[in-house]
Amino acid sequence: MEPGMWRMIGSLVVVTLGLAASTALAQGSLLERGKTLLGPMSGKPSPGSSLSTGDIASGLREALHVGTERVVGKLGTADGFNGNPEIHIPLPGSLQKAQSALRLVGASAMADDLELRLNRAAEVATPKAKEIFWQAIGDMTLEDVQGIYRGPKDAATRYLKNKMSPPLTQAMHPVVGESLAEAGAVKSYDAMMGKYKTLPLVPDVKANLTDYVLEKALGAIFLYLGREEAAIRDNPAERSTELLQRVFGSGP
Repeated sequence: MEPGMWRMIGSLVVVTLGLAASTALAQGSLLERGKTLLGPMSGKPSPGSSLSTGDIASGLREALHVGTERVVGKLGTADGFNGNPEIHIPLPGSLQKAQSALRLVGASAMADDLELRLNRAAEVATPKAKEIFWQAIGDMTLEDVQGIYRGPKDAATRYLKNKMSPPLTQAMHPVVGESLAEAGAVKSYDAMMGKYKTLPLVPDVKANLTDYVLEKALGAIFLYLGREEAAIRDNPAERSTELLQRVFGSGP
């Protein structure tokens, strides 16, 4: 073969090898960029971390479990609602009109008694809600974990509230209804309304006590659960289990 032909073949080989190397480098670069962008969902939450997405999910569930336990301890006791101005449950707006009318005839104690019993019902229902909340926490999916882990300090609580409120409300409804009866709120309501209807020229008023107390109780539980989650994320002293310390760190 002519020397010139050998030189041409050699040049083609060099060019071909160069293109192959460039392609491999480009592919490697894209893979590395992909790994960086995927972050936690590629198996590890951050460079140098040994936590898997499953570990993080378990840690977030644990934080909500611990937080729920603490909230129940605070709110599910005598005066947990009634003695706390931030979450004290007043009478529904419609019944406040009845309360004012009864006050004019010296019978406001009946309305005051009902208000107390509404708060007592919430205090009774809160411990019963723990198992229902834990079931909802267990339903948290892995695909939601990354956003929750990297989200605001109360991201897991927000997730639980936004995605689980309908089933939680449905599950809690009979619990609150039973708690109202147990606390004597139903009898108190009937007695108050019986007295109110004897007054002249008063408008007809009524209220769904179960729906009202349920809304107020869930709002308070979510409020305090969000605070507990934030405390676990921010304060090492609040990380009371080995899993929480591993996921959120054991030091400042």
